[in-house]
Amino acid sequence: MKLFNVYPLFDITPVSAKDVHVYDDKGIEYLDLYGGHAVISIGHSHPTYVKNINEQVSKLGFYSNSIQNPLQELLAKNLGVLSGCETYDLFLCNSGAEANENALKLASFHTGKKKILAFQNSFHGRTSSAVAATDNSKIVAPLNAQHQVDFVALGDLSAVAAILKQEETCAVIVECIQGVGGLDENSSEFYQGVAKLCAQYGALFIADEVQSGYGRTGDFFAFQKHHLVPDIISVAKGMGNGFPIGGILIHPRIEASYGLLGTTFGGNHLACSAALSVLEVIEKEKLMKNASDISEYFVKRATQISEVKKVKGRGLMLGLEFDFPVAALRKQLINTHHVFTGSSNNPNLLRILPPLTIQKKHIDVFFEALTKELKNSL
Repeated sequence: MKLFNVYPLFDITPVSAKDVHVYDDKGIEYLDLYGGHAVISIGHSHPTYVKNINEQVSKLGFYSNSIQNPLQELLAKNLGVLSGCETYDLFLCNSGAEANENALKLASFHTGKKKILAFQNSFHGRTSSAVAATDNSKIVAPLNAQHQVDFVALGDLSAVAAILKQEETCAVIVECIQGVGGLDENSSEFYQGVAKLCAQYGALFIADEVQSGYGRTGDFFAFQKHHLVPDIISVAKGMGNGFPIGGILIHPRIEASYGLLGTTFGGNHLACSAALSVLEVIEKEKLMKNASDISEYFVKRATQISEVKKVKGRGLMLGLEFDFPVAALRKQLINTHHVFTGSSNNPNLLRILPPLTIQKKHIDVFFEALTKELKNSL
């Protein structure tokens, strides 16, 4: 048997990692400014994380959700306190796609409606309704396309109003900062306007924080800058620092009932141990403040490079936009300078999603490499 070939791969085989560095089978050290799609929040192999997971697996790694699991209750409590969303309820699952799938399903249950409104350049996952709400026809199969989804431009409030007035939409799902789409963000006025329209016409407002959550923007959630109160908030990626876990935070006005949602592996003991470790480290090491501080330093360095036409994003969810495609630049950064960066649907955008533990000295290494490579390409 061989692997189903769906990923283009770099010729690199990581075998270990520590904080912001990854080491391959040849002993080469790489600076990780991508965090495996923004997954690594507290750094690779953080001592607290490793210790807690080892202790938990030595006692109990898994049992189903048919029994009491105090770790889930502690995770809900700690997440509520640190995020400022203490009044919400928590449902745990395994990934960002699953989180958005459950968010959309719950919205349909709650409203009795079946249409979705999403935004151009969105990415919400690769499963059923989540991929249908993703603006990329290449990854939407005919089976997924049976879902009824309207797409409008991010920022077009009149288009949102025109669709919601039909009162057929169960949810508006939005990334307050688009990830794969290219780090676009609109105004507080727009997001608040969408939330108001949702309340007016009986649709739920879903904030997709799968990539932008967990302190990456300097706030715990990206939507908090805009003073929003979403009906549902989806989380994953940085939640487990590499251990598969996701979830949705559910506004208390949405009632639960037995069998409404369910999962086999979601919220298992090991996943909760990983997620609790992440929250502990974010708080103790003040990583949200570090994200803001390092972001400020990064932007200052970036604006000194004439080839950079625009710096996009917030905190440590950043993008450098050039007036040329960056695919070759990315390859040179990883192969010659041993620096991981990311791409997006915008071919001219270099995405930067490092662990929240990153320091100024690591940013300096990146900009030295970038400057050299830009000079060599001229």
